[in-house]
Amino acid sequence: MTTGTPAPFTAADYKARMDRAAQSAADAGLAGVLVAPGPDLVWLTGYHVPADTERLTLLVLAAGQEPTLVVPKLEAPDAAKAAGAGAMALRDWTDGVDPYGVAAPLLDVSGRFGVSDNAWAMHLLGLQKTLPDTSYVSLTEALPMLRAVKDAAELERLAAAGAAADATYEEIRKVTFAGREENDIARELAALLRQFGHSQVDFTVVGSGPNGANPHHEASDRVIQDGDMVVLDFGGLKHGYGSDTTRTVHVGEPTAEERRVHDVVREAQTAACDAVRPGIACQDVDRVARKVITDAGYGEYFIHRTGHGIGVTTHEPPYMIEGEEQELVPGMCFSVEPGIYLPGRFGVRIEDIVTVTEDGGRRLNSTARELAVVG
Repeated sequence: MTTGTPAPFTAADYKARMDRAAQSAADAGLAGVLVAPGPDLVWLTGYHVPADTERLTLLVLAAGQEPTLVVPKLEAPDAAKAAGAGAMALRDWTDGVDPYGVAAPLLDVSGRFGVSDNAWAMHLLGLQKTLPDTSYVSLTEALPMLRAVKDAAELERLAAAGAAADATYEEIRKVTFAGREENDIARELAALLRQFGHSQVDFTVVGSGPNGANPHHEASDRVIQDGDMVVLDFGGLKHGYGSDTTRTVHVGEPTAEERRVHDVVREAQTAACDAVRPGIACQDVDRVARKVITDAGYGEYFIHRTGHGIGVTTHEPPYMIEGEEQELVPGMCFSVEPGIYLPGRFGVRIEDIVTVTEDGGRRLNSTARELAVVG
């Protein structure tokens, strides 16, 4: 497992990101980028602030203009301590003052801006009321690849997160499943992720028996039985970057049909991972996995996309789905996670994080993908 704490990102790293975002916006015909609290703000500045804050906090980026963070005065001292603070100006405002009037001089009065997806409607409407000729588009729509291509330092963090998730799986295989609630196993997964260095646990899916046929089942008080297939999907953040892996285990010896379904999913996952290389479209990864499952007669039971991007969040662009023609480029990281879900019976999913290399793809998860038998 990857150990140690990676070197922190510097003000120069954040400046490069902000400059790239501003230039990408200009290249897309936008006047700039407006970033509210959330993962985009963390990635661009290193500043962590609760996304549910009602006071306007807004990073304004535009080509040829100094990056500026509009921030409530009472939070300005914390903003000044952010790792990227040296690469941007701070413009504070106090309660009782119109914050949109403070932000307005930083914006082109008739510009169209990309806005981080989790910006509050209240704040966008406030800006638009102050600058009625401005317009806005979500960053996912306007600049979907902004965070998609990771540099070496980001890949190091993603590899460490993946290794921690792998260590978690190796440990959870050793515990007793039969006779215990799904919730019990989920709590152990969360504890293990934290034991192996995760600062945040985003999900611990434990889908046993018929619950495994629901891809978004999390965990419940259902008691796991001998003979159950159990889907384990878990992940979170380590060093600020995500992990996400899925393995499917079986309590006791599986039937021939259960082994066959698992083998089909494993074949589909292997084929899709092997297909990853620069220049193919995201949808091609989905097509490869889907063809294997369809040819085996289970196409109607593969009911979700094949994968999603991962970085400072566990789900982000790009998406491995039909219709996504974005080409893969080196440095992209995403999940490859086909599945088969037989309603009322069981489900199987296998998932690894894959990064695109110069001539192919590299998995960031390395645990065995064969069907594991647990007690």
